[in-house]
Amino acid sequence: MKTYLPKTDEIQRRWHLIDAEGQILGRLAVKITDIIRGRNKAIYTPHLDTGDFVVVINADKVKVTGNKEIGKLYKSWSKYFGGQKITTLKDMRAKHPEKLIEEAVWGMMPKGRLGRQVMTKMKVYAGAEHPHQAQQPEPLKV
Repeated sequence: MKTYLPKTDEIQRRWHLIDAEGQILGRLAVKITDIIRGRNKAIYTPHLDTGDFVVVINADKVKVTGNKEIGKLYKSWSKYFGGQKITTLKDMRAKHPEKLIEEAVWGMMPKGRLGRQVMTKMKVYAGAEHPHQAQQPEPLKV
């Protein structure tokens, strides 16, 4: 029995449209991660990029459970002394609502060259409008 490895020209990439309105952040991130990594396909290979493209709209209307709105913290560090910045989920939603979904999905990705490549296939928009109508993304019920 031989192991099947898909060639790069054999991989069919489709576009999916996900509406994040009313969805729970973590559960939505799992679905997006599976699609852009290709884990929902029969030809999934861990060391290859076999996934599809995802367009996420209404990122500002995603829900969180419990006390995460004020309790969840996003930390960044500039590598200088005193350069740590801490932001709550509530402030992040007000300033950059797209980053909520991007950070959640990035936390589930492999860190390295493959993870960075796969992350380029996710497009997140705060509102209901997106510039990817030409790709004809099919609406996905999550």
